[in-house]
Formats: sequence, C-alpha cells, structure tokens
Amino acid sequence: MTRLAIRNLFQNRTRLIISVGGVALALMLILSLDGIVLWIQQRVTAYIDASGADVFVAQAGVRNMHMASSSLPADREALVAGVDGVESVTPILYATNVVAVGEERTIAYIIGLPSQTLAGGPWIVSAGRADPGPGGAVIDRGIAEKSGVGLGDHVEIMGRPFEIVGLSGGTTSLTNSIAFIGSEDFSKLRGDPDTVSFLFVRVEPGASPPDVAGRIESEVDGVTAQTRQEFAAQERQVVRDMSTDLVRIMNAVGFLIGLAVMGLTVYTATLLRRGEHGVMKALGARNRDLYASVSIQALVSVGLGLGVGLVFTLLLSAVVPRLASNLGLAISLASVGKAALASLVFAGAAAFLPIRQIRDLDPAMVFRGK
Repeated sequence: MTRLAIRNLFQNRTRLIISVGGVALALMLILSLDGIVLWIQQRVTAYIDASGADVFVAQAGVRNMHMASSSLPADREALVAGVDGVESVTPILYATNVVAVGEERTIAYIIGLPSQTLAGGPWIVSAGRADPGPGGAVIDRGIAEKSGVGLGDHVEIMGRPFEIVGLSGGTTSLTNSIAFIGSEDFSKLRGDPDTVSFLFVRVEPGASPPDVAGRIESEVDGVTAQTRQEFAAQERQVVRDMSTDLVRIMNAVGFLIGLAVMGLTVYTATLLRRGEHGVMKALGARNRDLYASVSIQALVSVGLGLGVGLVFTLLLSAVVPRLASNLGLAISLASVGKAALASLVFAGAAAFLPIRQIRDLDPAMVFRGK
C-alpha cells in the first residue's frame, strides 16, 4: 500500500509540484517570521553577549542598558578592581543619540571607550581599526554604506563631527545601531568627566562570575552587579515588554495563515485524487487501505514541502542581510521542529476532512466520470 500510494502521488507531477509548492510556501512563511523574531531577540543582546565582560556593574537599581540611565562615580572603578576574583575593569560611557550623515539620521547606542579597552569594544571590525581614539568613531558598516560614507569621512555624533576610523559588523538591529567613540570625547560632550555609565568586569581564571558579582555588591556601595547572562536576560525582557509583543502577534498570525494555506493545499490535493481512490476501491481496496493511502500521500507531501521550504528559508536568510543590514533571519532547530510538528497535525486533519467522501465513494460513479 505504501509503494502504491507513493507511486500514485508521483504519477501526476504537475499536481505534485503544486501541492508541494503550496506546502513549501506556507512553511517558508512560518519559518521566516519565526526567524525574524529570533533574530531580533539575538540582536537585542548582541553587544552584551560579545562584550567580553563576565560581570556588569551599574548604578544601584539599574539592571539593563536599553532605555536606562546609569551613572557611577569614577572612583568605583578602583573599588571594584580591588574585589577578590576581579581580573580587569573597563569603564564604559553610554547614551542613546543620533548618528547623522548629511540628511541621514540613525538612532544609535553611543559607547565611549577608553584607549586599549579590554572589554566592550566592537567585536567585528570589517575595515579600519577597533579603537576610535581622539576624534575618531567606529560605526556600523551597513549604516556607512547606506549613508554613502567610508573610512576617512565624517559623521556627526552627539552634535560633533567625528572621523570614521573603523567599520564594525553585527552592530545594527531593526531600530538602531551601535557607534563607538573615545571616552575623553564622550566626557567632554557630556560635560561630566568624573562619572562613568557601566563597569565591564572580567573575572580571574577559575573564578565564578556569580560569586564575584555577589562580592562586588556587598563590598562596593551604590552598585548593582550582574553576570553577563543575568544582564542579557534583563535586557531581553525590557525590549520584549516594549516592542516584540507586536512582532509575536504578527508571527502568530503568519503561523496560522501558513498552516491554513498548507491545510487547504493538502485538502484540495486529497479531493483531486478521488478518481485514484475509486479505482483502488474497484480493485478491492478496503476503506482502511484508502485511509492509509491518504495519510501516506499527505505525509510525503508535507515532508517534501518542509524540505523545500527550509531550503528556501535558508537561502532567504543569506540574501536578506545583503539587502537590508538592519534585518535578518535566525533559523533554529526548535523553530523547524515546531513548524514540522504543527504541519503534520494540520496536514493529517486536512487529509482526513474529505475521508467521508472517500469512504462512501462508489467506484461505478468514478468510471462514469461523476
């Protein structure tokens, strides 16, 4: 029965292509929207994850960077450096501002870096250097290309022109980018040289980041210390509460639309094979044989559609970043598994909806063309 069902499925290639294509397009929609949501979540904490810091120290009560303000006295750097288990401390200045190039305006996280920084600098440098130095800036490559500028050109950051000395990668998201300037330039623009925003701490080999974070909070007044994982989780939660609920709703709607299209495709394909089922029934096939044939054909169609849809989604994930630097797709095994499981459930239901017609099918009517 399995061989016969598969042979019948492949007998009409045009119908098969249409069926598999419909399933593939539906699954590509599901996987693409899920990939966009996952990509947004990953980019939210890209700077934190790639910072090289094990513990993040902020003003007391501040537990994230996005839409937050942290101000620490500069002397906290020495106090934190003296805590047991701390290997190095990098003071970072931070603000949300605008990177301006001509008429182009881009919202960006502005990071003030000390010279020879040990943590918190750009993690991918596609051109130029990572250290902005006095009067220099490192901006995202995609933003530079979009604005038509490159190394040696000037951009305006926090109201002052800076020379582009480096182009970074992975520092843009759906709504903003990251730009790096020197701490001294940042302090002059802010007019407050005796404070820093965050302290990025690297712990000694063998030391436990949670233990070091706990000691910093107990020994240094007026600070909140969190491990990288804790800090990233807080950042994701804040951004999720503010924006990704809408994206998740859109993703859920797309998921349901994709499943509906796929279900309709399988349902229609099953009805179009009534003639084949009538012939099988005329040759002595029992109803359970027809049910098995319908199930096998639906599973094969969905399996082929899932493979084709996944291939096209992976191609899309490679093409989209080239077309838009602030958008991408991140495909995960969990996403593929969720789509595959839901597809099998909907495909099975769609295949069995016309089962009554197949069960009551009169072979003589099929031969008479009715």
